[in-house]
Amino acid sequence: MTLGEKLKQARKQTGLSQEQLAEKLGVSRSAVAKWETDAGIPDIDNLKILSQLLDVSIDYLVDDGEDLQAVTIKEAIDLSKFSGNKFEKKCKAVREKYPDGSIHSLVAKKVLTKGEKVFSELLGWLTPAPFGTAELYSEVQNADNQYFLVEQNDKQFLVLVTAEFITSRELTSKPHGKKFVIGDTKFVKTSYEVR
Repeated sequence: MTLGEKLKQARKQTGLSQEQLAEKLGVSRSAVAKWETDAGIPDIDNLKILSQLLDVSIDYLVDDGEDLQAVTIKEAIDLSKFSGNKFEKKCKAVREKYPDGSIHSLVAKKVLTKGEKVFSELLGWLTPAPFGTAELYSEVQNADNQYFLVEQNDKQFLVLVTAEFITSRELTSKPHGKKFVIGDTKFVKTSYEVR
C-alpha cells in the first residue's frame, strides 16, 4: 500500500473529508488530494501532524509493509465498571484486554522540538516559572493519559488508556532498556508490573 493509499484509508477511518483534514493542517484541499494520489508527498512537519490527527504512526505511513489494522486498535472502554482510583481502573482495563501479558506502566514525556526548547528556556529566564510553557502544556495535556508496555505472545504493544478509550499499537521492534522514544514521545518503563 502506498503512502497516498494509507493516508486516504486512515482519513476515511477517522471520518474526515479532504476539506476537513486540509483545514486542520492549514493546507489546501488540493494538497491533500495530491498526497492521496501519490502526486505529492507531505513534508516532515505535516507527516507529524497527520500521524496525530489520523492516529497512525509515521513509520506506518512511510513503510510499505504494514497493515493499518495491525498498527493501531482503538476501542471505547467504560472505566466505571472497575474499582479503585483512576490509575488502578486503567490498570484493570489493560489487564482485562491482555490477561496473559506482562504489563508495565510507562511514564511518557513529549520530546520538545528545538524551537520549543529555545522558547521554553527563554520563558524560564523571563518569568519566575522554573519550567517553560511547552513542558507545562505537555504535562497538562497528558495528565489523564496512562501508557503501558505489554508483552504477550512474542509481541510488544504500546497501550494508551484515557478516560474513554484504550488504544493498542503493536510495536515493530522491541524497545531496549528502560528508556525509549517512539515518535515525539520519550517513555520510561517503570518497575510497576500490573497484576
